[in-house]
Amino acid sequence: MWLNLLGLGIKTASHLYKNKQETKMLMSNAEKAHAEKMARGEIDYAQLIKSDQQNSFKDEFVLILISMPILLLAWSIFSDDPEIHSKLTLFFEYFNQLPYWYQAIFIGVVSAIYGLKATDIMKRK
Repeated sequence: MWLNLLGLGIKTASHLYKNKQETKMLMSNAEKAHAEKMARGEIDYAQLIKSDQQNSFKDEFVLILISMPILLLAWSIFSDDPEIHSKLTLFFEYFNQLPYWYQAIFIGVVSAIYGLKATDIMKRK
């Protein structure tokens, strides 16, 4: 009886291992077929990236970061607090004095998050 149970256990384990290996092969084939479709242009790569990033909080963080100067400016106007306005002006003066490469990186990151072309935004006058 113990030999029958042992044999049944080995068959089950063997069957599970075989199924796991077949699943890995099928997943690998599916990834390959998907990559081939992207290469041929049948699937839009940008749409794939966009769907992967829907659960990301970096967009919200960047939106808050970019909105803060506007909110502070509005607060300085409606609260009649000239100190906030002067500090905000000082902030933009300091930001303008940062190296061009840092400004380009910052604008490029923001542009990439929102799907804009940084090269169009960074054209200098």
